[in-house]
Amino acid sequence: MAGSALNPAATLSFTFQILTSRVIFGAGCLEKLPEEIQHLGASKALILSTPEQRQSGLEIVERLGPRAAGLFDRAVMHVPIETAEAAREEARRLGADCCVAVGGGSTTGLAKTIALVSDLPILAIPTTYAGSEMTPIWGLTENGLKKTGRDPRVLPKTVLYEPTLTVSMPPMLSATSGINSIAHCTEALYAQEANPIISMLAEEGIRVFAESLPVIVAQPANLAARSQALYAAWLGGLSLGSVGMALHHKLCHTLGGSFNLPHAETHTVVLPHAVAYNAPAAPEAMARVARALGAASAAQALYDLAASLGAPVSLAALGMNAGDLDRAAGLAVQNPYYNPRPVTRDGIRTLLENAYRGARPGVETA
Repeated sequence: MAGSALNPAATLSFTFQILTSRVIFGAGCLEKLPEEIQHLGASKALILSTPEQRQSGLEIVERLGPRAAGLFDRAVMHVPIETAEAAREEARRLGADCCVAVGGGSTTGLAKTIALVSDLPILAIPTTYAGSEMTPIWGLTENGLKKTGRDPRVLPKTVLYEPTLTVSMPPMLSATSGINSIAHCTEALYAQEANPIISMLAEEGIRVFAESLPVIVAQPANLAARSQALYAAWLGGLSLGSVGMALHHKLCHTLGGSFNLPHAETHTVVLPHAVAYNAPAAPEAMARVARALGAASAAQALYDLAASLGAPVSLAALGMNAGDLDRAAGLAVQNPYYNPRPVTRDGIRTLLENAYRGARPGVETA
């Protein structure tokens, strides 16, 4: 175009691989569950839930009728190896040919550990904003350590996004679950495999959450806001599953798996501090986060969003012991992993100290 100029240094170069889940989204889509099981070529579904969501699991069993093989209602966060082995054995005992995971990341994570060793397809019905249903990432906790991996076999084949199932999620869990998903979007912007397609989706996910979460906390039954947040969660999960993770997720896996801190709340507390740590090395990503939040500072805006929703902002509030911060820092720097800014033990120790105290991040500087 006349009068325009392109910077040769800005030439695009990236790799993009699309994930292949079948997604059915919208109020009332749960009615399609029996036909979606049939679409998978399955006839004996093992239904998975947490103990708290047993009733939801029983309702899915009833909805599926003869296509339900049974219910395993012992999913718990961080997927202890003992729980995974019990679920795998139940699937074998019942002769299940697919899993239906109804719930959040704990339930979907349990289904993934079954698929990892059996190739059973997963149909996920998310009831939180965890986003695990859109990723090929699995996690297991054994001997106090959480390990994760990527395997295409664990990516759910079908996802039913039914917004009405999220209305009963308490406002505070909605807030922390949503910020957990914002973390997926944020790290996707500076992941090693980041690309402009996923970055566009990730920024949109942050923007939609910033608009919908305050409405949900004030009006938990607002189905329009619930639908928007579930849409944003889809974008967050897709972003995370497509381009990977960095420092923030490593820290949260360490804190959750080794110190048994609650998953979504830990993401909520740590995110502003991980973002502040990475800000000097990822200015373009930070500009996108700040723009999506309508603010000047990504880290401060993320902290302020959590505080405005009444969510926890300190590890101390989650039950973390100050005496465990040194050990947590040591665990977090084990096994080198990608991060836009080099990871040092001293740097992580300071980050964790700030997160423990709940200090608002300072202004980001390059």
